[in-house]
Amino acid sequence: MSGPKLNRVVKDFTADATGDKKVRLKDLRGRNVVLYFYPKDSTPGCTQEGLDFKADAAKFKRANTVIFGVSRDSLASHEKFKAKQGFPFDLLSDPDEELCRYFDVIKEKSLYGRKFMGVERSTFLIDADGKLREEWRKVKVKGHVDAVLESAKALKS
Repeated sequence: MSGPKLNRVVKDFTADATGDKKVRLKDLRGRNVVLYFYPKDSTPGCTQEGLDFKADAAKFKRANTVIFGVSRDSLASHEKFKAKQGFPFDLLSDPDEELCRYFDVIKEKSLYGRKFMGVERSTFLIDADGKLREEWRKVKVKGHVDAVLESAKALKS
């Protein structure tokens, strides 16, 4: 399966989300969508990234943009993470890696000399018509949310 291409409509998907919801991309038409993929709930970088999105959540809302964090963690793990950090947005659970593979974020990583397959921190901005407008790969957390917000605001105008 080939992944989404810039300036092309992203194929529809449905994912389980916190709050006992199902999120369907097609149902979000009319709003911009940020999908930020992160490796693991409750780890330092992932927590900071979520907190950065939380800090600017109202600005994203004014830019007609909804935010979703995505990882392979379970819904139970997501619920705890979201509650503990007070995230005002939902987290999508992708334990079968369907979304992760479609967006091509599963990459070989190395930790303490051990190689494994994991989620490469990546963000995707989909416009109100369902087209992929921006993608950020190998994301460094510091300053990242500002860049995503600027792009979301640019879509609004």
